[in-house]
Amino acid sequence: MEQFISDDFLLKNNIAKKLYHGVAKDIPIIDFHNHLNADEILHDEPFNNLTELWLAGDHYKWRAMRTNGECERNITGKTGDYDKFLSWAKTVPNMLGNPLYHWTHLELANYFNVHELLNEQTAPNIWEQVNEELEQNKLSPRKLLAKDKVEFVGTTDDPADDLHAHIQLKQEQIGVKVSPTFRPDKGIQIEDAAFKTWLERLEEVTQTSITGYDQLLQALSERLDFFVEHNCKSSDHSISCAFYEQATNDEVETIFEKRLRGKTLTETEIAKYKTYTLVSLGEMYAAKDLVMQLHIGAKRNNNMRMFQQLGADSGFDSIGDNSLAKPLNRLLNALEQTDSLPKTILYGLNPRDNYVLATMAGNFQKGTTPGKIQFGPAWWFNDHIDGMEEQMKILANTGLMRHFVGMLTDSRSLLSLSRHEYFRRILCNLLGTWVEEGIAPNNLALLEGYVQDICYDNSKRYFQID
Repeated sequence: MEQFISDDFLLKNNIAKKLYHGVAKDIPIIDFHNHLNADEILHDEPFNNLTELWLAGDHYKWRAMRTNGECERNITGKTGDYDKFLSWAKTVPNMLGNPLYHWTHLELANYFNVHELLNEQTAPNIWEQVNEELEQNKLSPRKLLAKDKVEFVGTTDDPADDLHAHIQLKQEQIGVKVSPTFRPDKGIQIEDAAFKTWLERLEEVTQTSITGYDQLLQALSERLDFFVEHNCKSSDHSISCAFYEQATNDEVETIFEKRLRGKTLTETEIAKYKTYTLVSLGEMYAAKDLVMQLHIGAKRNNNMRMFQQLGADSGFDSIGDNSLAKPLNRLLNALEQTDSLPKTILYGLNPRDNYVLATMAGNFQKGTTPGKIQFGPAWWFNDHIDGMEEQMKILANTGLMRHFVGMLTDSRSLLSLSRHEYFRRILCNLLGTWVEEGIAPNNLALLEGYVQDICYDNSKRYFQID
């Protein structure tokens, strides 16, 4: 039987094959945004079995398994690892058209030379074969990073984190840069029930008492300095609903003190606090020449019963549909007015907003940095063939695709690094299709330059990775 994941998987024309096999295939990986655990990379413990490596923490797979009718005990419960793997194996055959079907077989083929289709019947043999490979080769996080030729990973870290793993990894010089990303969401979400608890963590790590808003900004500034000292290249913000409400420092001070007293804030007060704080942080990022990433449009924790049972990031998030263009423009414009708009990547979860974000990026470009404001890669629910192609086509239609910073995994799984290959195949096929359709010239040197830049050079330059 012909292998599903062949050398020419997703490559439908000769130009695509030349671009992928001649250029894209062997380019090292820069994964500038993910949720990998730096502690796991530091301790580098071999994985015990495929479930531990593949299913733990992967809410993409959990969501699909629930849709397939699998019991929660076989997804996040205390059932044994083989039973969890078997639940996944039962789910996979029902997923044609879902990128998880491609990713699953791409990962089995690339990491374990398994070319059987995963299903309930093949599951026992695949389980045994992969686990034997894990045991023989003592496959660990660092070995996986080396196998994928990863040069840089940008983890996602709270300002109150001590970064001990990043510090030790830097000292050990393991061959890949593991860079912390400054993610101060808990300091911006003032309405959250856990805000005061987070504030106590920040006080502890900065050894200060935060009783006023200016002290909070000072503490965040100190933590940002600490992150930059340890190779931080960017910040990241999750913005469920775009906001902008002008405020003065005195107003925000009053709002902050009101929240510390346990009082309920109005929607306007919340928006004023968030706006002033994000603008203040943006100015800090610009001063340090950091990238600001804005992930916009996720409606999180929709199933409250399951949120209370399992917590966040468990597979119960979806796409939001709030108004975006006006508040986002005002936010970016506020930073631009003082020449303090940092390099910024705009990620949209709702595909309805793709043209808004692509054209918004064009409003704030600056001659000193090619592609200073980026229409970010297809993200989460758009991270599939149609979504990636649409994102690149819209970027090409409205901007300069040559300066696109390319792919990231946004994942907690090391095997997800194979998604860079998935993206590269799609990119090469898109360019090859344009040549076939007469949209792009059959100029191999020009096309190879696009592939090299989008897959590697642009992100390395944009994030200033040495």
